[in-house]
Amino acid sequence: QLQLVESGGGLVQPGGSLRLSCAASGFTLNNYHIGWFRQAPGKEREGVSCISRNLITISYADSVKGRFTISRDNAKNMVYLQMNSLKPEDTAIYYCAVLRTITFAQRQCAPSFVGSWGQGTQVTVSS
Repeated sequence: QLQLVESGGGLVQPGGSLRLSCAASGFTLNNYHIGWFRQAPGKEREGVSCISRNLITISYADSVKGRFTISRDNAKNMVYLQMNSLKPEDTAIYYCAVLRTITFAQRQCAPSFVGSWGQGTQVTVSS
């Protein structure tokens, strides 16, 4: 059974950093493109960053470029999101997700292309 479990969320002050982790089980991670998504209160879920299964193609939302870094360790079945210079507007529930696409293009880092979701981890940026 495919399962994604996020961890690493929490409360951080503006300008701080967090590292989110996603542990995948029940399937072989290197067969899939994967990404991080987020949903803030009252807003639609949006793609934050995605990475292709071969690590060649990476996409970032404009709002996080230069601050967030996605990575994956296929051998450990893990995906990470390093978040630096956090802003209050980054406050959201962050979800790890597997894309259902065979190929990967940056425009596919969107909720409509997700096949399976994790349960989410809360990130709150506040002083």
